[in-house]
Amino acid sequence: MLMLRRSRWTYVIGALLLAMGNAYAGGKISIDETKWISLGAGARTSFTTIEDAAPNGSDWSNDFNLDNARIYLNGQIHEKIKFELNTECVFCGNSTLRDYDVLDAIAKFEFSPMLNIWAGRLLVPAERQELNGPYYSTTYDAFKTPFYPSDFSTTFGAGGAGVYARDHGANLWGSAGPKGALQYVFGIFNGLESSTGVGPNQDDNLLYAGRLTYNFLSVEKNPGYYTSGTYYGGAGDIFTVALAMQYQEDGSGSFLNRGDFFGFSVDVLLEKIFTNKGVFTFNGEYKNFDSDYASTAFGDADCFCMFDGDSYSAVGLYLFPQIVGIGKFQPYLRYTDISPDGSSDRDEIEGGVNYIIDGHNARISIFYQEGDIATKGLNYSPAATGASVGAFKIAIQLQL
Repeated sequence: MLMLRRSRWTYVIGALLLAMGNAYAGGKISIDETKWISLGAGARTSFTTIEDAAPNGSDWSNDFNLDNARIYLNGQIHEKIKFELNTECVFCGNSTLRDYDVLDAIAKFEFSPMLNIWAGRLLVPAERQELNGPYYSTTYDAFKTPFYPSDFSTTFGAGGAGVYARDHGANLWGSAGPKGALQYVFGIFNGLESSTGVGPNQDDNLLYAGRLTYNFLSVEKNPGYYTSGTYYGGAGDIFTVALAMQYQEDGSGSFLNRGDFFGFSVDVLLEKIFTNKGVFTFNGEYKNFDSDYASTAFGDADCFCMFDGDSYSAVGLYLFPQIVGIGKFQPYLRYTDISPDGSSDRDEIEGGVNYIIDGHNARISIFYQEGDIATKGLNYSPAATGASVGAFKIAIQLQL
């Protein structure tokens, strides 16, 4: 019986791969009336040249990069039970961290629009940018404001709090009100984990997270509690405001200098379709993190030295209605400001143009950045330094 089951699933996967290769909008195959499985993939690659970043310290650097490479596997095994399994080339551009690993592994119990439960390795509720992920953001180099713990971390288990904004836990999510205008998600996760005598979380406290969203105009439609930075005019006029919060006792600092982490953020999406079919999009976010550890923690080897302070970012884009070649041009301007408590401020201005071929599935971006966010990086210590430099990038995003 086990061999027959394996043979059946081997046949199903094989048939799915054939369907993927021959169907323009394929990727999903039905097994019976309630069971189905889908397969997809995505890749993001770029060329970057940065001022004074060549090995000699004075010339512009020149680097081709593989930024993301993902495989998506989704399915349904019961009318109300689904699963999601995604993989990622984690830290593709960093040879010391590179690993092809499980990104998401989610058991989904979807009972109604008002009440659903997802559990496993999954996105922690946070601001829109985190929930957009790299593929559904307005700009290619999207992550500029300080990370919540699960994105600040580079590992699961002791010494880490997750990877790529994912952690192990469970989320309760749903919607209510007119047409589901009020959307919510609340979750419990491992958060920062410590080992005996190393790290601040010696009591093994959990992390609590939540997000409330209200759609004042058209209601955004996304899988679960995921978000998008833009719909390129395909979802009508949108004005959405959301509040996200995370808290973990002893969730920051070190064993000797521990602190409770509390962070909240507010984000706004405005999208307006004009009579000429042009589309204006605005994304804005504000974050405030209270990491609550003493500055002496920066001298401790086990410090989970997260950001403490305020930050904000805003981007405005305009999608021209005219088709040029096979796509449309979308110029944009973005500004980000980061103000840590006890460390130097940093900011960045970015201007560029996206060439939209097929929404989030096929896009080319060309942009220029000027600022010191990249040079100061994730160093929020009093000694953080970094020059303001320019960077020019060309990037391609494809997914199916």
